[in-house]
Amino acid sequence: MAAAEVTAAGSTADREFVHSRLIDAPTRRVFAAFADPSRLARWWGPDGFTSTFDVFELRPGGRWIFVMHGPDGTDHPNESVFVEVDAPRRIVLEHLSASHHFVLAIAFEARGEQTLVGWRQRFDSAEHRQRIAAVVAEANEQNLGRLAAEHADLMHDATMTTTPTGELR
Repeated sequence: MAAAEVTAAGSTADREFVHSRLIDAPTRRVFAAFADPSRLARWWGPDGFTSTFDVFELRPGGRWIFVMHGPDGTDHPNESVFVEVDAPRRIVLEHLSASHHFVLAIAFEARGEQTLVGWRQRFDSAEHRQRIAAVVAEANEQNLGRLAAEHADLMHDATMTTTPTGELR
């Protein structure tokens, strides 16, 4: 990491949002909710948003191009590249936008039959983070809430079965 990226205290905390959520599902199942684009489209984004994926290549160097459709009808084009994919433990992506650039690291940590999802979103500057804090902090929590709801909904679907590795069929 370049010295200019680090604050005097040696951290990037002033440029980050950090969230976590304990999901009532095994790690492989929670990771699969991100790895399967049809499932990801159901929960990705803040409350009221839907997504249309054009490209989803979950691998290092793979692209993710999609549009988030806001509840007010506004379309928000997005493009990211996957920097790291370590199934089922970690995904790192870089959101490619000159006006809203960030790196998002998502960790999936087993806690018995549950999964602690860690969410660390780092922006280029503390000023950018501060400018968008009111919107992004709440949106990230809503996103994790939608992920938790995705698993709650699946657990109540009597037609679903699981494989020995915990994947839904």
